[in-house]
Amino acid sequence: MPTQNSISSIDPAGGRASITSRELLEAAAAEVWRPHTYQQTFDGADAPEIEDATEIIDKDGHQPRVHSSDALCCGTFGELLQGQLPAGSIPGDPHFLVTMPIALFARAHFMPISGTRSVTVYPSQKVKAKRLAENLVVALGASGGILLLRSELPEGKGLASSSADLVATARSIACSFNRRIRTSLIEKLMAEIEPSDGVMYPGVVAYQQRTCGLLSFLGQMPPLAIVGIDEGGTFETVDYDRRRGEISASHRAEYHQLLDRARRAIPQGDTATIGRIATASALLHQERVPKEHLNSMLKASEATDALGVIVAHSGTMIGILLDRMAPDFPPKLRSVLAHVSPFDNSPKIYLTMAGGR
Repeated sequence: MPTQNSISSIDPAGGRASITSRELLEAAAAEVWRPHTYQQTFDGADAPEIEDATEIIDKDGHQPRVHSSDALCCGTFGELLQGQLPAGSIPGDPHFLVTMPIALFARAHFMPISGTRSVTVYPSQKVKAKRLAENLVVALGASGGILLLRSELPEGKGLASSSADLVATARSIACSFNRRIRTSLIEKLMAEIEPSDGVMYPGVVAYQQRTCGLLSFLGQMPPLAIVGIDEGGTFETVDYDRRRGEISASHRAEYHQLLDRARRAIPQGDTATIGRIATASALLHQERVPKEHLNSMLKASEATDALGVIVAHSGTMIGILLDRMAPDFPPKLRSVLAHVSPFDNSPKIYLTMAGGR
């Protein structure tokens, strides 16, 4: 199983251990924030040509062997970019996002029980995962069972906790029955539940979250650190999506330009441009879902010569982006933490998912 490079781990209750600013500074000084490689195992959907058919393949052409299996899915720190493209510029719904995968995970463990199609989920409040699990076992013609979920991703904050739960659930069920399930089937089942964050794909993707459809693969995010703060409260994805309005034609044109820039910057590892794209998207979104501390975070970013700011567009998180490969990363991290501490005394550091497959 892939391992997580993180300063905290999943505890028995499924929570995430807190960490002090002093410990963060010591970690930076000790240079533990070195790039790491995390390899996600997908179903062959890592090429741009994604077949639409929802074919399910039995291993070796026989009835699959039944066993329980763990599966992971990463979260994303808000979005590098989220908005609406000009009408007719892409097929289907013009709303889109660009993911910012981070090394925090949801884990699912499915245990089949013969003779039932129902799925019992722990913790019981994970009703979206229960719905997807039961729909998937019906699609597979398989038995139901027990689904255990644990996550390092807090709910309602804009870190893709629900999407990660659903993808990890689908992967665990697929592994339990030795099935290969096309990503398009997972997307179809997820679209029936809520908008998705696109975390079923490796690396960074441009994604139509409402219809759960891939626009394009953009490459791997370079090794970044995000000093993040939480403004408090929670967002419910479905409620937010229902009430957000349309975007002006001028702003749609800006989003189109930003997406084009992201398509060039990410494959090139251009961290400066990535930071500018994230900042521009945060500012464009401010009139729709205002972040109380956005101006303070912008000032902190500018004062420390950081890459820029990033927000959870439908969440409560704001972050400052830093290049983990830069030779001055440790002192910059110290400086960012010092500038952030006056308005948040418990910032967290998030690492992007970096490296190829």
